[in-house]
Amino acid sequence: MTEHDIIEGHLIVTQAKTQQPLRIVIAGKLAELVERIRARKATHKIVTGALLTNTNGKRLTAPVLRNHFDAARKAAVKAAPSLKEAIEGFHFYDLRAKAADDTSDLRGDQAASDLLGHDSVKTTQRHYLRRGKKVAPTK
Repeated sequence: MTEHDIIEGHLIVTQAKTQQPLRIVIAGKLAELVERIRARKATHKIVTGALLTNTNGKRLTAPVLRNHFDAARKAAVKAAPSLKEAIEGFHFYDLRAKAADDTSDLRGDQAASDLLGHDSVKTTQRHYLRRGKKVAPTK
């Protein structure tokens, strides 16, 4: 993602599979993150439109991000050996399911489906919503 993907307060994301564009409102923690990114990038001499940069201010590539993620996972296993299996089994893909579950809890299944760019709520429910519906006890 680049600075050019931010238009009128929205982060424009195009879904890889469906090519459907999504406009994510830059607000709350996302707005804070974008500001932190811009402040950090301002300290580098190299100018790039990329939002994610390395310590030298150059675009952070997917393979480098993968290497950092793997290193962080290994460090997490060292810090919490009892969770080794869960940590090693975690993948980026799992973040989509978590985002869908969190959004569904806050704003409903349709909002989760919209976030993931699905045409059908049933697709989201079938493949991503893992926690189940929240219900109140009978008494």
